[in-house]
Amino acid sequence: MLTTIVILILLAAILYNLGAGLYFMMSDKGQTDRTVKALTWRIGLSVLLILLVIAGILTGLIKPHGIGQ
Repeated sequence: MLTTIVILILLAAILYNLGAGLYFMMSDKGQTDRTVKALTWRIGLSVLLILLVIAGILTGLIKPHGIGQ
């Protein structure tokens, strides 16, 4: 249950940073670097999420299921 909550929180943070990057891109018109910072955070959070899922699978906290099993 805790792993599901952590994954959902990270997904929400990724979507928030994606939306913030879009907003900053449209409102700043290239005058500031807020778009780059928001998208950099999004990439970092995405990498963190992937690494946490891999670690969860390797430690047995997350049990993947194959197609057709």
